[in-house]
Amino acid sequence: MADWVEEGQSAPDFTLPADDGRKVKLSDLRGKPVVLYFYPKDDTPGCTKEACAFRDRTADLAAKGAVVLGVSPDDVTSHGQFRDKYSLNFPLLADTDHQVAESYGAWREKNLYGKTSMGIQRSTFLIDRDGKVRKAWKKVNVDGHDEQVLAALSSL
Repeated sequence: MADWVEEGQSAPDFTLPADDGRKVKLSDLRGKPVVLYFYPKDDTPGCTKEACAFRDRTADLAAKGAVVLGVSPDDVTSHGQFRDKYSLNFPLLADTDHQVAESYGAWREKNLYGKTSMGIQRSTFLIDRDGKVRKAWKKVNVDGHDEQVLAALSSL
């Protein structure tokens, strides 16, 4: 279990397949702020609520020049179905071996009803135009998170 990436550190670069089959490389997005959020599983209640909140704030996020990227261990097929079901309008990236989640510290030990397992800790990283992490939310509460991200974007 890796340590969390902290504010002020360089965001670890990665290349992952997106829901549409293309490859997304973080360093190719330099010059734009990136909202990189890790979520546990496609089409589950909290993950759907979070994705739809970002979808509904697209105009506000775009006005700030931001790119939103959702990352989970689900595969490209699952991401495509999730995207289509909820009309999601940003890339969902398939981190099937959870290497990217590990590099950010989002792959953690979880305890649910006394059962311990490894999985994604819902978390978001706001990466500035130069590739530095400016804000890290390590344990996201979905309600109001989109507003927190927009407020942080305003301070960049």
